[in-house]
Amino acid sequence: MTAYRLAVVSAGLSKPSSTRLLADRLADATVRRLAADGREVEVTVIELRDLATDIAHNFVTGFPGAALREAIETVTRADGLIAVTPIFTASYSGLFKSFFDVIDPDVLSGKPVLIAATGGTPRHSLALEHAVRPLFGYLRSVVVPTSVYAATDDWGTTGDRLTDGLPGRIDRAAGELAGLIAGRAPSGPAADGGASEEAVVPFAEQLAALRV
Repeated sequence: MTAYRLAVVSAGLSKPSSTRLLADRLADATVRRLAADGREVEVTVIELRDLATDIAHNFVTGFPGAALREAIETVTRADGLIAVTPIFTASYSGLFKSFFDVIDPDVLSGKPVLIAATGGTPRHSLALEHAVRPLFGYLRSVVVPTSVYAATDDWGTTGDRLTDGLPGRIDRAAGELAGLIAGRAPSGPAADGGASEEAVVPFAEQLAALRV
């Protein structure tokens, strides 16, 4: 059985990073949802902090370095994407935006995406809806309905129902992403080493998948 490919992009700048922690929680929850249906998942995490210099060079030269090229190929080949950014000045970070600026926008068309963000205060939670979601809408990605924002105080919340705190939001969003990924055929290795052709899923099937 060909495993699904899940790309996780974390734009956290510190180490350790709450942004990376949220990205890992979302990836783990998505893998659990897919594994419950007997589906294998290959997860690759991309730390944009490690690619900052390569991204800047790409803007100047127009050519990605080896590490950046590998990251772009990971996102291109993925069956699903989790994208997590810290919120600065009520919007996504410049590093987060710059990474998606150097990717061919067509490769994200139709790709299932879960968006998430971290910040120090709940006041910045709407940045996901007025900044991050429109970005992926422009890229014609299929963004799951539930976005996940984690403020500093959210990390202390508990609960096992979908309406309970951060764990519940993570579980709900992961279920939505897993449903969209499961509605697509696994990409598998591309014959020419590049991006594989993506399966076209009828809109009605995509809506049905969100009910998972």
